[in-house]
Amino acid sequence: MSGTGPAPTEVRLRRAEKLLEITFADGARFALPAEYLRVESPSAEVQGHGPGQRKYVSGRRHVGIMRLEPVGHYAVRIVFDDLHDSGIFTWAYLRQLGEEQAERWASYEAQLAARGLSRDPPSRH
Repeated sequence: MSGTGPAPTEVRLRRAEKLLEITFADGARFALPAEYLRVESPSAEVQGHGPGQRKYVSGRRHVGIMRLEPVGHYAVRIVFDDLHDSGIFTWAYLRQLGEEQAERWASYEAQLAARGLSRDPPSRH
């Protein structure tokens, strides 16, 4: 998918459910959990600065979304309640995340397991 893609017809933040719902003109509709969006953030903090530099963010099971900030007519900045806010989610990237959600999520969980990491935050004693 090239460019920024067509803007969605609806973007709805469901804070209590920790979901971002997004609908496109062709009828494609996705419910993207905050945790999934956080660990797939397009920011350099998560993606790294080049091939093979991806970071696997753990401990975000309970992360929520505080707000959405429009970026022109092509994207949205998501401000998470762990204060991460540096990723710009283009409409094309959000659609890609929706279309690839099952595969990406399975890969993420496998990578965490391979590294001995957990979706749960570290326990405090």
